[in-house]
Amino acid sequence: MKTLTRLFNAVFVVVLAFGLVACGSTATPTPTTPPATTEAPTQKPTEAATEAPTETPTEAPTEAAPQPVTLRYANWNLGTEEENNIQRQLIKAYTDANPHVTIEIVDMSGEGGWDAILTGYAAKGQLPDVFMANNMPLYVKNGWLADLTPLVNKDPAWANVPQVLKDAFTYSGKVMGLPAAQFIMGYFVNKDLFAAANLDAPEYGVSVEDFFAATTALNNVDKGVLGLDEMEFIAGWYPSTQDSRLKWFSFDGTNMNYNSAAFKAAIAKTAEMKPYTWQGLTDEQKQNFKSQGPWELFLNQEVGVRWDGGWSMPGYVQNATFEWDFVGIPGGNQALVADVMAVSKTAANLEEAYKFARWMTFSPEAYAKEAELAKAMGSAPKMPVSVDAASLELYKTFVNKPGVFKAMDNLDNSLIESLAKIVPGYINARWEGKPGIDIGEDKDVNMWYMFNFAPEGRFKYEDYAPKLEEFANKILADARAELPK
Repeated sequence: MKTLTRLFNAVFVVVLAFGLVACGSTATPTPTTPPATTEAPTQKPTEAATEAPTETPTEAPTEAAPQPVTLRYANWNLGTEEENNIQRQLIKAYTDANPHVTIEIVDMSGEGGWDAILTGYAAKGQLPDVFMANNMPLYVKNGWLADLTPLVNKDPAWANVPQVLKDAFTYSGKVMGLPAAQFIMGYFVNKDLFAAANLDAPEYGVSVEDFFAATTALNNVDKGVLGLDEMEFIAGWYPSTQDSRLKWFSFDGTNMNYNSAAFKAAIAKTAEMKPYTWQGLTDEQKQNFKSQGPWELFLNQEVGVRWDGGWSMPGYVQNATFEWDFVGIPGGNQALVADVMAVSKTAANLEEAYKFARWMTFSPEAYAKEAELAKAMGSAPKMPVSVDAASLELYKTFVNKPGVFKAMDNLDNSLIESLAKIVPGYINARWEGKPGIDIGEDKDVNMWYMFNFAPEGRFKYEDYAPKLEEFANKILADARAELPK
């Protein structure tokens, strides 16, 4: 991906200059000859000239008004009518601009979760026309989704969507979903805490060695200060720093690499860092902290580095009373969490459904409106999905942090963390699957158990790594085979 931040100012200057030239070109020139007379003609027009034409009309036909369209819409971010959050305000902005469109909110309450409720609607032939996607492989397998490839290929804004997101929602060469949001994920740093301790705060691009050296040096439990908030995320990103083939949690694009040296090292590093995290505190040590859990540490200024996602940045902008920045992942990368929006294959008007879905996802025009609404609320918009120069400049006015913009330059190298939404079989290969393992009195444990408790020393991870890898990769292969070709 081309380096975006280097182009911000240049693009802005060029656009401004062009605008000035264009404006100047429309100025009214000084006439060199007297204007033509405005007096009525002296010659009486003939009768024929005043008669209405009998054949082809001379006036252009009036364009027909768009036909009324009702689109059924499901989104878990809508809140209540009383709250009238930004998502609901964006819907109103769309219907105000497109009065022929009515958006009907689909009731997604009930038992069984998002996918179960969608399955119920599908069984009745009542899938929402546009809906948030929690499990893309399931929807592709069931044949619920419209192929959006012809529509995005005609959309100029699609060119500015990061390739890593385009690839994530493409199945068998077909674009089956639109990125509704992208959130950079990684470590956020309290620079003031490091300065107070006379330590250099980690910055975006910090080496793995320097990152851990800085966080362990800052740790002072007696004074209620931790270096890291939690240990569990290390296993997600650490393998990528040891083996460039590996992405999030050892996934290489096809397989999980649970038996690799890189992932074994990640498990060991997680265990090593436990004493410097909330999980390593005794109940007595926790009394030194105001926070009741790791989620409170950062804003309470009780941790130097916190693992978090871009969805928290509006809150940091509003509430942080200290100097903070985004560090990403040691080594100069970051994870990326993506929300997905899909269009139903059964939508009666595919183009109208796409236009609305586009507005609620990657439209630069909608992002400008979102920024306007966020500013009125004293908050900040989420990071734009279409990383065009204008949207990026707009975002910069809300979140002016060097690390954030280095991350936005590096989006196409991100590790997609939200693999459960897009990779067939991932949920069982990472969490829910049971590989047939007993650990002491815990019988037939699942994959989550194995990865969660390995750093705590309940068992020796190396003894089980080959079986875990074989089990996971069979799940992934079987799930891929179920998708339509």
